[in-house]
Amino acid sequence: MAKKAQKPKYREAENIVENKELSIWEALIPVFALVAMLAYNVFVFGDSAIEGSNQFILLLGGAVAAVVGFKNKVSYKQMLAEVAENVRSTTGALLILLMVGALAGTWLISGIIPAMIYYGLYILNPTIFLAACVVICAIISIATGSSWTTAATVGIALIGIGDVLGISLGMTAGAVLSGAYFGDKMSPLSDTTNLAPVMAGGELFSHIRYMALTTIPTITVTLLIFIIIGFSIDSTGPADASEILRIIGERFNINGWLFIVPIVVIFLIIKKTPPLVALLIGTLLGGVFALIFQPSIVSSLGGASELSFESGYKGVLNAITVETQLEAPEKYSKLFKSKGMAGMLGTIWLIVCAMVFGGIMDGIGALQRITKSLLNMAKTTFGLFASTVGSCLALNVTASDQYLALVVPGKMFSNAYRERGLAPENLSRTLEDSGTVTSVLVPWNTCGAYHSGVLGVPVIDYFAFAIFNWLSPFMTLLFAALQIKIKQLVVPAKA
Repeated sequence: MAKKAQKPKYREAENIVENKELSIWEALIPVFALVAMLAYNVFVFGDSAIEGSNQFILLLGGAVAAVVGFKNKVSYKQMLAEVAENVRSTTGALLILLMVGALAGTWLISGIIPAMIYYGLYILNPTIFLAACVVICAIISIATGSSWTTAATVGIALIGIGDVLGISLGMTAGAVLSGAYFGDKMSPLSDTTNLAPVMAGGELFSHIRYMALTTIPTITVTLLIFIIIGFSIDSTGPADASEILRIIGERFNINGWLFIVPIVVIFLIIKKTPPLVALLIGTLLGGVFALIFQPSIVSSLGGASELSFESGYKGVLNAITVETQLEAPEKYSKLFKSKGMAGMLGTIWLIVCAMVFGGIMDGIGALQRITKSLLNMAKTTFGLFASTVGSCLALNVTASDQYLALVVPGKMFSNAYRERGLAPENLSRTLEDSGTVTSVLVPWNTCGAYHSGVLGVPVIDYFAFAIFNWLSPFMTLLFAALQIKIKQLVVPAKA
């Protein structure tokens, strides 16, 4: 007789997922409590809420969820097991965050980011800048399959260029993220683009082709809006960039060889090198190029007047690990500053606390109960699409993770789509249009925390300008309401 497979301890909480005793109102109690506490906290602390108080509020939200769980006979051990699994699932993202901080440090002192800003100021003018940000980031994101990598490389440089041109950082960040998430959705190299059809029971390239029906109109509208904004904004313009060009030229050895490093990183990711490995190589190459092209900067960071092995080692490691601020006029100081790995710890703290809340909500069965209630409301085809969108949005807010926003609704809704005679591409497209792209609009979501930390722009500042991200769910609902290109299941012909 075959021995029954034993479930790993950290998955014990799966027994709670189907908790019949949890009512919809019990499931929503932690959500209402969290939203109310976060709203008041942001009202009191403003933008600084992200520096620590929001993290504690997420833990309090988890405590409220735990009380609901205890009431429904869910053990502390089971809830903690689900929290541990949630935190474990973010290990890769947390390591990538640390490496992005390290990469930003060596790319600053090597002159790579200053070179991007320097040449970008010659090419981009305020009128076309925002639309160009969308196009550039879309191309890079399609090539790499990663909105995270796009934001951490060209995104940082574009933020610097926009700042010099006198364009709102929120506008620039919104344009960067609109392009980055367009590429992230449409690239076959993207993990979410691969995950969505798997959860829906579809096929990758069929999913991409079908997703283009809503994605192309959305990015077109986004570009048109940014073009209109470009003609209407009042900025300092390229004529005022002469001072920053002079400052960069005086402090750095700017040349085309510096672009070898970002090209290598992009090439590695196109070749499906794990992002963590590609970013580590980019960090190390940035350090080598800093020693070659910017020896005086490296030696000063190492506390010496001349470059030696010790001062070079110390200077590069300082840039990698701690905050680096190079000498510059105050109004341009942000362009010559990097956070290093230490600067990413606040974002990591936020993600871990969000995973605690999401883990407990998952462990007590609240996330699944909310999703099922949304499914029960779907009486029509449009209602089914709307319920999927609502479920994805709710999970991005409560579970704080875009992958859960794809996986949980994908599991819950796949049979419903099939029973209605709808092809799996309908579900996979809706998952991406509402789960993948809206994650960056939630400050405590892993994506929102990551991008606001990397770009240095709070979510509340770029929210309205991340046009592609918030417009995508409306576009997929519009197509569903008007019955545009709703693909039906093909029934095999009888022999």
